[in-house]
Amino acid sequence: MTVNVCIAGATGWAGRPIAEAVLASDDLALRSAVTRSAAGRDLGAAWGGDAVGVPVHGSVADALDGVDVLVDYTSDEAVRANALAALHRGVSVVIGTSGLCADDFADIERAAAEAGVGVVAAGNFSVTAAMAQAAALLVARHLPYREIIDYASAGKPDAPSGTARELAERLGEVAPNSVDVSVEQTRGNAEARGTTVSGTQVHSLRLPSFVVSTEVVFALPDERLSIRHDAGGTPVPYVGGTLLAIRAVVGRVGLIRGLDTLLLAG
Repeated sequence: MTVNVCIAGATGWAGRPIAEAVLASDDLALRSAVTRSAAGRDLGAAWGGDAVGVPVHGSVADALDGVDVLVDYTSDEAVRANALAALHRGVSVVIGTSGLCADDFADIERAAAEAGVGVVAAGNFSVTAAMAQAAALLVARHLPYREIIDYASAGKPDAPSGTARELAERLGEVAPNSVDVSVEQTRGNAEARGTTVSGTQVHSLRLPSFVVSTEVVFALPDERLSIRHDAGGTPVPYVGGTLLAIRAVVGRVGLIRGLDTLLLAG
């Protein structure tokens, strides 16, 4: 069966190589794309090349005819509305965009269940990032102290990253975090303790030379364990995981968070 795909953000840093991979696939078909700046054009022309037979629309709502799966690589401001628009039309969704919080995912999960379709969302669709998250979830059952450091480029507008937020929320589901001095009891500048996400302190660094790196530090008295994932400067690591999610979401109902969930369940 051919899966018909729409990619929102198809001219972006990650969206374009994913769209190109869908076009090159034997079992996936790129039915449409969403990019407001190129609406009304052919996607190939929007890329600066020859036509590829894929129309570009200005909104997700206009791009869903004949689509089985929406892939969203847009922005934190657009992704929630895009996902809900697709779910209300009975279209499955793969979310690779950062910026959604636990309440957003609760709304998306409810909409997916009501529509009888699936959603796969990951803060990071890299296979190595998924394995780092899986390892951290295992460790959290046994080491009660942890904090997360979120590294990204100086120009990244959202904080924490989707990878770091997803990790903190999922760690909170596995085991509570131990904190000897609460943020509220901190003397001096309490904001130096970072933000609290599902019980874990998250510290976001935004500096040149980083792409996205996520580190969780676990500790016991006199010992520490760090699990860290570093991404390079290209979107290549995210393509394979996104294609895996596109194929896996068809026929599912409800929300799956984390590529590791798919990999370890398979």
